[in-house]
Amino acid sequence: MIPMSTRPVTRRNAVLGITAAAATLARPSISRARSAGLVVVVGGGFGGAACARALKRANASLDVTLIDANRVFTACPFSNEVIAGLRDIQLQQFSYDKLAANGVFVVSETATKIDPQQQSVTVEDSTSFFYDRLVLSPGIDFHVEALPGYDDAASEKMPHAWKAGAQTLLLRRQLEAMDDGGTVAIAIPANPSRCPPAPYERASLIAHYLKTKKLRSKVLILDAKDNFSQQRLFETAWKELYGDMIERIALSQGGRVTSVDASTKTIVTEFGNYTPDVANVIPPQRAGHVAQIAGAADATGWCPIDPITFESKLAPNIHVIGDACLGGGIPKSASAASAQGKACAAAIVSLLAGRAPEAPRLTGVCYTTVAPGYGFSLAGNYQPRGDIFAEVEGGATSPVDAPRELRAREATEAERWFQTITADTFG
Repeated sequence: MIPMSTRPVTRRNAVLGITAAAATLARPSISRARSAGLVVVVGGGFGGAACARALKRANASLDVTLIDANRVFTACPFSNEVIAGLRDIQLQQFSYDKLAANGVFVVSETATKIDPQQQSVTVEDSTSFFYDRLVLSPGIDFHVEALPGYDDAASEKMPHAWKAGAQTLLLRRQLEAMDDGGTVAIAIPANPSRCPPAPYERASLIAHYLKTKKLRSKVLILDAKDNFSQQRLFETAWKELYGDMIERIALSQGGRVTSVDASTKTIVTEFGNYTPDVANVIPPQRAGHVAQIAGAADATGWCPIDPITFESKLAPNIHVIGDACLGGGIPKSASAASAQGKACAAAIVSLLAGRAPEAPRLTGVCYTTVAPGYGFSLAGNYQPRGDIFAEVEGGATSPVDAPRELRAREATEAERWFQTITADTFG
């Protein structure tokens, strides 16, 4: 935890818990006198950090707390390049120092309890934070019950690397240790899933690593889908760059993984078993754990929201953004999460001021790199329609028959996008 001396006086009784009754039963009147409202954001990724920063920019008198278990955020975009040995992981890591300098109170703890009646969030050291509005941006967790045999222990032998950090480096080390002539299998789940094009980008960049380091090796994709985002772009690039190094077994061909055996590194599908040298198993997903304990997730494992305010349909005064929400047509991506965080902040500022929020128009872009200097993109615009976001006119995707000059330019634009979104989010 942050030392007591650095905590704002405005929430002293509520945050420090000097009196148990005061800490659990009422918000202190002093916070009302000095603050335009109490907003707690749980989750410091692209959505949560963007939301916290936008809240303080919109109204500096708002009392904004950002809670995340990690002191440093490790970004998923470009982490596939880390796996392929093209990038250092330090380039993926960002602190919350500049958010704190901008007036956001940052708490490096895990949120363990959410009480919608008392409107409080309790963290691992038993400290409670009260809120008028709570924003959940917990990202994804794994629905391990849907993949028998896969758990935390199995992930140490068959890494998912779907949460950037230690798993990213583990998969990289396994690739480096594999003998030439080996097989890398990537098990891809059905949607909804975080960043749908990313597993295919990973297959591409691993193939690039193998082409330059272990030419006799191959990549095997075991896919729970028949079709996937930007499929023609990927398949064209694979044929041009990697020949027959990448093999994909789709859903209708028996590619859906039904279970794993980590002790033998066996991947079981509907039509057969595979024992690759390196097994990258990406499990089915659902909203992050804190959304579950808040009561904001439904039977699908994801969080239904009002697309105008991002307020949960299941838990009052709680908003859900980013990968965890049921967003309809908008993808689960860093760009979408950032856009949602800013729009959610605007909605909260309006709600706290007694104004009706305006319907947001969100823009999201996804860049993919299939080899150094070879990229393509997908952009979309989204607006509320009924209970979800629907894509509206104005979106675009890279042409399949583009010249290599365009592919090189988009690879450069991808790096520029990453630098821009991380600076905008984390400072």
